Amino acid sequence: MFTGIIETLGKVTKLHNEDTNLHITVTSSITPELKIDQSVAHNGVCLTVIAINGDSYTVTAIDETLQKTNLGFLKEGVSINLERAMVLGARLDGHIVQGHVDQTAICNSIEERDGSFIFSFEYDASYNNVTIEKGSITIDGTSLTVINSDKNTFSVAIIPYTYENTVFNTYKTGTIVNLEFDVIGKYVSKLMAIRN
Repeated sequence: MFTGIIETLGKVTKLHNEDTNLHITVTSSITPELKIDQSVAHNGVCLTVIAINGDSYTVTAIDETLQKTNLGFLKEGVSINLERAMVLGARLDGHIVQGHVDQTAICNSIEERDGSFIFSFEYDASYNNVTIEKGSITIDGTSLTVINSDKNTFSVAIIPYTYENTVFNTYKTGTIVNLEFDVIGKYVSKLMAIRN
């Protein structure tokens, strides 16, 4: 379980394919605090630490994960958002995030507005995921509030701190991002579909 509050950025230092799996090695300031078998969210994707070597650690993404997320597009040298699992009894600053990406979206516009930024995204509506105005959404692991919600599009407002301390500062029009829709909203949506 995660909160969507990004702890730090990591740098992808090595990518290694093994059959349909992708081993991802990341250098990070939190590596000394990690343990084998621990869960870490990488751009919002919960992955298990399988090896630690100095200030680097390795996780594995299976084919199912690569098909549903943007991890298959990673390149060596890029930065990624990192968050360790939340500590029970600590403040929940973001929202409940599972680290299970529902689908990807494409960034279709970026607008600078009085020191902040408005990022707009479009996603495939056939998965029946929904956003609501002022509801929660997780983009590449970052807990955010939805604005301008529509059937398959939405926007988020990014403050300068978030822009500077997450991978949002690397986004361009056309960037593919990971989405995890609000878990409560997903249950409500499923129950409504069953009733109809």
